[in-house]
Amino acid sequence: MEIEMKIRGLMVDPSTHMPIVLLKDPGSDTLLPIWVGLYEANAIALEIEKNQPLRPLTHDLLRELVRSLNAKVLRVVVTELRDDTFYAVIWMEQNGEIVALDARPSDALALAMRTDCPIYVDESVLLAAKVLPNPAEQASSQDVRKWLENLNDEDMGRYKM
Repeated sequence: MEIEMKIRGLMVDPSTHMPIVLLKDPGSDTLLPIWVGLYEANAIALEIEKNQPLRPLTHDLLRELVRSLNAKVLRVVVTELRDDTFYAVIWMEQNGEIVALDARPSDALALAMRTDCPIYVDESVLLAAKVLPNPAEQASSQDVRKWLENLNDEDMGRYKM
């Protein structure tokens, strides 16, 4: 089963100083942190803030490539968490044919934002990942930071980009 998620925001892991994308299930209080690279975090941040770079970024190029091939991004899915690494698939349609492309979740999320397609997470990923349990609807970044600080050494930096 896949759960539709929304990008809630970006923050920095206080221990590793790596960016984290927070995905939130609008139907519950579940927050899923996904550690991402600096470049992908920047690409996501630019789209969240609706800032237009002077030159197209890689994810902008991908969006235009998809369009020029008469294709459409239908959805992205974080499909798996294996050996502490998240996996994703970009689902597209081209000329009536459905195409699935393997992708890093960070790239899939950046492309999803640029194509306004839905983001899903497989329920098995939510069960396997360290999710933020039952935050208030408007959990502050300080609340999330406190939760991250309470993760043990085994959890911190556990998920590879």
